[in-house]
Amino acid sequence: MELLRVIVSEAPRESALALFERLKSELSRLHKKQSATEVQSEELPHGTHITIRGKLPAFDLVHSGEQIYGIISNVLANYILDNEEMKLIRRILTKEFHYEEPREIEKIEGYCRQFLFHNEVVPLQGREANWCRKEKISRDLTAYIQENTDLHLGGFLQFRLQDYMEELREVVEYALDEFRMDQQYQEFISLLKYFVYIQEAKIPVAHLIHRGGNEFVILNDQLKPIDTDKIDAMFSLEWLDQNANFEDIVVSTLVSVSPEQIHIHSREPEQQMIQTIMQIFEKRVTVCSNCRLCQSFAGGKHKHDQLSP
Repeated sequence: MELLRVIVSEAPRESALALFERLKSELSRLHKKQSATEVQSEELPHGTHITIRGKLPAFDLVHSGEQIYGIISNVLANYILDNEEMKLIRRILTKEFHYEEPREIEKIEGYCRQFLFHNEVVPLQGREANWCRKEKISRDLTAYIQENTDLHLGGFLQFRLQDYMEELREVVEYALDEFRMDQQYQEFISLLKYFVYIQEAKIPVAHLIHRGGNEFVILNDQLKPIDTDKIDAMFSLEWLDQNANFEDIVVSTLVSVSPEQIHIHSREPEQQMIQTIMQIFEKRVTVCSNCRLCQSFAGGKHKHDQLSP
């Protein structure tokens, strides 16, 4: 009794073979004493056909049908997530958003993966989102194969998984927002590097002391707060967004005074603002975490705990 024929026409042969083996393995666990199903694979010019049959008299559709369809749907849903999901995302990017540059597509796909598979703030969120997508696919698959004996996987992906495809479009839109913000950030960094390049150093040394979190102190070579009002600066906060945050103020101050050398004292050199400053000033920057200033300033409170006006 033929239950289902799965047609895989747009996938590498090894992927179709892996799907066949997984279906056979999962279905064989259902009846340990006597197999009630058999799975066969056939290579044809237009793709791989995987046929699932019920073996009489052991097979009982009334009692085992729901469980069998559930297993098939689960295996197919995993296959779609593992083998087709990123292809679908690329198709959305190229066909609906008209991106063609390979490096841009690769970058955007990286943001998609980050959103789909992990979340640094809430570690479980990525797995939960993956489970939700799998449930949507499995639900639609179960409904379809209970009513049909032929499943063309490519056509099913294109025309039947509307909720799932809409979720992928939302992921792509999120990734595009992140990509555009990154482009703007890189353009802004380039602008700041230009200002640093064209102006002469106005002070010999600046010490940027990181006291944890977003708390920074900028001192000159005399270990006193830098007063930008006394420096003829080409660059000011007017170049920044009117909603400039503390990070913007620190960066603006350093660009304005253009130190010949910047010594960053921090126990968290991977902090975003420190990385930004290193990008802008490049070879002018040194980072340390255990010098005298680090021990004196970064470890505790100091009277110079904020930027001068």
